[in-house]
Amino acid sequence: MASRRGPGESPDPIRVGIVDDHRLVLDALAARLHDPENGLVVSVSEPTWGGLVAHPNFPVDVVVLDLHLEDGIPVGTKIRALTAIGAAAVVMSRHADSASVTSAMQAGAMGFVPKSESISELVTAIRAASLREQHLSAPLAAALAEFAATPDPGLGRQELRALVLYAGGRSIKEVAADMVTTEETVKSYIKRARRKYRQIGVDVGTRILLRRHGIREGWIAPD
Repeated sequence: MASRRGPGESPDPIRVGIVDDHRLVLDALAARLHDPENGLVVSVSEPTWGGLVAHPNFPVDVVVLDLHLEDGIPVGTKIRALTAIGAAAVVMSRHADSASVTSAMQAGAMGFVPKSESISELVTAIRAASLREQHLSAPLAAALAEFAATPDPGLGRQELRALVLYAGGRSIKEVAADMVTTEETVKSYIKRARRKYRQIGVDVGTRILLRRHGIREGWIAPD
């Protein structure tokens, strides 16, 4: 965490690390965020998690972390590792479904910023994170509150798996093959799951509605 000096002295700058595997995004963020006069210094900008932790300037005060680095390491593991060494995490992503945001915040992220947001929103999240204060934009916080208020349909493990696979675009035959069961069994799983959702007021009765719900839940990524 950036230290704060005595009265009348300028606070130490917030040292920021950025991890994004798209080099254009990485370079653009580093250029826009590095602003020593306003208390932000980009100390590390790396396209990989390994590059971040191996960098001589690491650890930093706040790490801006892309949610979908294709390295096989769960984002929750990264956030907890950062927290353990005293660095705060602000997660950013092209997709901001409620399930992903909830998962990141529960893992200890101090903020979640969709890549569709402005640089000022990211700066606000970084400053809050440096003070160990969680920050979400008003629309994202409202969406998260709505998501949290949705009752749990109480799906069984196999019902959920069948529904997730089916929502992702697989046919009944393909879902049955993946689950090593019969097509009739898969149809039964999906039918029961839809009925349970209907009982809590969530309509997933068509493929379109199911896909929309799957995106909200974080089962599948938007196109």
